[in-house]
Amino acid sequence: MSKLRLLFVKEGPASYISNLDLLRTVQRAFPRTELDIRHSQGFHPHPIISIVLPLPVGQSSDCELLDFEVTQETDGAGIAEKLNGGLPEGLTILDCYEARRPVRELTYLQADMELDYDRGVPHGAAQALTELLRRRELLIEKRTKHKELAQIDIAPLIREMTLTEQDGSILADAVVAAQNPGLNPAYLAQAIERELPALKPDFVRVRRTEIYDTEGNVFR
Repeated sequence: MSKLRLLFVKEGPASYISNLDLLRTVQRAFPRTELDIRHSQGFHPHPIISIVLPLPVGQSSDCELLDFEVTQETDGAGIAEKLNGGLPEGLTILDCYEARRPVRELTYLQADMELDYDRGVPHGAAQALTELLRRRELLIEKRTKHKELAQIDIAPLIREMTLTEQDGSILADAVVAAQNPGLNPAYLAQAIERELPALKPDFVRVRRTEIYDTEGNVFR
């Protein structure tokens, strides 16, 4: 038995595939690999496969991870190429390897954000947003598991933030907490709307670019 991990890109039309549909899509491609996917036991066995850090729908990523178990002993060599032949546009497997590191070690994620303004970037916006996102307290509203609205302070979840103005947009390079609790970078736009409504962007694009452990080393 082996536990394997896929490193893959999710972009373009594939960024709108839900996480449940993504699992189904990858499962349909597995017969190409000739691997025997391990299933859970019980009355309703299901494939042991999971997305390590689910990506919000509409966002893209260069570093998605998916774990699965197979009944054979294998190091994953050659699997990426076989899977890519059965995946839709926007999903590309970069590597398949043994999943040696526990997911609990994944601590931070890095993301590029593009804040677009239909009428151009307001004067002084980059500086004002930089000051906003460096506050010691930054509240947003988020629905709890019980569907109730609660105020969440996201300031402690922001590790690094750099904003620059370029070609009529503001580009943000953010490093934020990945889990327990994690911060969806898109919530930064909600904080802008709440605190500085005049600087609310008309459209926000988010692309996850890397993931790290507690020491700041790339997590794989």
